[in-house]
Amino acid sequence: MPTILRVGPYRLYFYSHESNEPPHVHIDRDKLSTKFWLEPVSLASNLGFSAKELRKLQSLVQENQQTLVEAWYGYFSDSSRRES
Repeated sequence: MPTILRVGPYRLYFYSHESNEPPHVHIDRDKLSTKFWLEPVSLASNLGFSAKELRKLQSLVQENQQTLVEAWYGYFSDSSRRES
């Protein structure tokens, strides 16, 4: 589970086995979790965050979209080269 960013109480990461899905990021805080697609930024799933906090998290993802997308493609491009 590569962690891409930590912002306040939030950890933004992806699972290393999810290369078959479109680029996305998971965000956790305490026992809450959500998932956002990155291209375009949109909510994929939510486990416990309020609507208000989801709006805040969507803004966070949008502000860091380039970094997150680059991390996604960088990680999965590198891992596919390692498997070859």
